[in-house]
Amino acid sequence: MRGLFFFSLSILTQVSSENRDVIGLIGHNITLPCGYDTQSNGVQSFCWGQGQLPVSKCSNTILSSYGTAAVDFRQSSRYQLLGRVTDGDISLTILNAQQSDAGVYGCRVEIPGWFNDLKDNIRLVMEEAPVEQPVTQDWTLTTETSVLEIEEDDDPTPTVTGNEEKFKELLEVENIARIGAIFFCSIIIILVLYFPERV
Repeated sequence: MRGLFFFSLSILTQVSSENRDVIGLIGHNITLPCGYDTQSNGVQSFCWGQGQLPVSKCSNTILSSYGTAAVDFRQSSRYQLLGRVTDGDISLTILNAQQSDAGVYGCRVEIPGWFNDLKDNIRLVMEEAPVEQPVTQDWTLTTETSVLEIEEDDDPTPTVTGNEEKFKELLEVENIARIGAIFFCSIIIILVLYFPERV
């Protein structure tokens, strides 16, 4: 009977969850999730440690609080709680994470009563941040040149060729007269088709 009791006790004191993996990028902030229900339990003592959680407390404690929303111990300013502790969000954020931060982290919330602690082990896997390729655009610079020809006639006015010449041809009196005639005929046709009784 005594053997059964110790066997049951050893099973109950084991960590309640398997390791979850969180993948982080070197040089970025990484958040390891952990939380509990403060409405049912109130604000409780908690700790974060490096390594698997032992039977009680945290191994290699890096951050802890003893029943208040304030942090009582912090190993480094890189370890932050950015969530609302009073709402039970005790997720650990590691600022500017490095390869040396990889490993198992344990989160423990000390819920009153025997074997009620909330325990979570999280394995942090660090990866190199992808190198961002700069976005470049290929530009081709094209230029148009106009040729200025000067004829050796009695007329000293230079003749311009190229795009400007084409535009000047459009503006000649004959072309303006043609455009006006086409516009006037179009108006007459529209009036005749839509108002046949008046004509």
